[in-house]
Amino acid sequence: MSTESGWSEPAWDDPALTLLARRLRDAHRLVAPLPPEPRQRLIRHLLAITDLAKRDADLAARRLAAFLEDFEGTRSTGR
Repeated sequence: MSTESGWSEPAWDDPALTLLARRLRDAHRLVAPLPPEPRQRLIRHLLAITDLAKRDADLAARRLAAFLEDFEGTRSTGR
């Protein structure tokens, strides 16, 4: 890519964003086998976190961590 235009490419090799993307992918995989009603609600939550990641990756990572903690807690208690 030429930098003559004054535009430079985004830095795609960002370890924090790569980790966030992988964790989001894994969260979707955890939710996928659930029955339709809870799955749809949880997927909407994950999509909101994904959208937030476009503006604030750090906050999105914290919200995803809280989502996963709550999800695992719910699974282990059977609620």
